[in-house]
Amino acid sequence: MPAKHNNKEEVITKRHVRKIIYPIIIGLAVVVYLLQREVDVDVFAIITVTWYSVFWISLAILMMVIRDLGYIIRLRILSHGGFSWRQCFNVIMLWEFSSAITPSAIGGTGVAIFFVNREGLSMGRSSAVVMATSFLDELYFILMFPLLILIVSGPSLFAIGIEPGEDAISFTNEFFFFAVIGYSVKFFFVILVAYGLFVNPRGLKWLLLWIFRLPFIRRWRYKMHETGTDLILTSGVFKAKPMGFWVKAFVATFFSWTARYWVVNFLLLAFFYNIRVYQLFDHILIFARQLVMWIMMLVSPTPGGSGFAEFVFSRYLSDFIPIGFVVMMALVWRLVSYYPYLFIGAVILPRWLAGRFSGKKKVRATQ
Repeated sequence: MPAKHNNKEEVITKRHVRKIIYPIIIGLAVVVYLLQREVDVDVFAIITVTWYSVFWISLAILMMVIRDLGYIIRLRILSHGGFSWRQCFNVIMLWEFSSAITPSAIGGTGVAIFFVNREGLSMGRSSAVVMATSFLDELYFILMFPLLILIVSGPSLFAIGIEPGEDAISFTNEFFFFAVIGYSVKFFFVILVAYGLFVNPRGLKWLLLWIFRLPFIRRWRYKMHETGTDLILTSGVFKAKPMGFWVKAFVATFFSWTARYWVVNFLLLAFFYNIRVYQLFDHILIFARQLVMWIMMLVSPTPGGSGFAEFVFSRYLSDFIPIGFVVMMALVWRLVSYYPYLFIGAVILPRWLAGRFSGKKKVRATQ
């Protein structure tokens, strides 16, 4: 029996670690293509790296730390304190790793349920916890997107590269088009999950069983029946939680995503503070456009949005970056906010698998 676990561990490890190379190749290929088209090496002479630059870069990295810390705190809250801080850290890092090697439209949610389950929660409760985290993430987008449009106005948010007199709020505008599609998907997802978690978990179970009648996934239908039953029981636990429980979880979510978006603002200050002056409205607009970028990345078919993210960044934030530096900044942004998770996950995953498939599955996190 141990040999069987070791074989499974080896297969999962090789499969996931091998996938690291795909998003790296895609992202770097797009960057190299854009660099040779749009970058004039002579312009780099005007960049001066000082201790002031180091300060802002350090703040950018700190924002990513705060972002992960918020996720860790949220998972601890949603597990009702059943997970240790180390367990929460491992799950979040592996979750980010999975998201980085899967298409943005798929994300790492399915694998996250596996990670949470192997830490000791039942499959149904693991599904509920992951659904709750996804619900809170998407709720952030659903609430912040219209709020930011009111603050910065729609035309300011989408008027990039359009002809004078052309309407920015139009489906002919590719940025507006992808943003509407992404927002619609997220809105539908929030409604569906809220319905399943808080209103009618039996209805969600019925929907899952109906979907798993399809021939190519029918063999997992019985397992989905068990998962749906666990989900109904766990839903009762979540519905019984006071408002303060959800407020704390959402505050952690708010700080996570907000810190993530401030990364670009600080990177711009690090490299270009002596070239252009960024007003308060500029920073709010940069923040808003990043949120829209993440909504648009939902439709990306590449792992972690590789290639698509760099391209959208170079187009969508070009108003705030001196000519010749846009592609370089897209690469720096991804180096800080994306690529580290590929390598952290690759380091943690083999050791985590060795611990979870050795027959010593964690049992601390109980109902």
